[in-house]
Amino acid sequence: MEIQIDIDGKAPLFAQVIAQIKKAVSEGELSAGDPLPSIRQLASDLEINNKTVAKAYNLLERDNIIQTKGYRGTYVHPSAIENCTADLNAWVIAELGKSINAFRDADVTDSEIRIAFTDVMNRHSSNGQSSSEPNSSGQNTA
Repeated sequence: MEIQIDIDGKAPLFAQVIAQIKKAVSEGELSAGDPLPSIRQLASDLEINNKTVAKAYNLLERDNIIQTKGYRGTYVHPSAIENCTADLNAWVIAELGKSINAFRDADVTDSEIRIAFTDVMNRHSSNGQSSSEPNSSGQNTA
């Protein structure tokens, strides 16, 4: 498998890495259990930052496309072929779209939606859990 990156392309570099690994799995070029290059090696081969490859690998691992086996390396996940079609980004967009439509139906302004979204994201950003929830009057409780 050869990964090629378009530095000048519109897609982020990490997304290009993800797309090409998913494509290789979908087309049978990579099979379950096949080893992948280390983060450092792939970054060096592509002449991109290690963190870019690490982000791609983390997202692929989250989606069960690849699995890291500690110091033994990174391999194609046994369920990779089934998981290649899952698109969490599309799902998030669809779910947010439903919520936004419901808010607009209730005459909530776009500005109010943005402020509320930012507030919720900020509350959940530290550890994935809400540190405080608003009470019925809209005030936060600790």
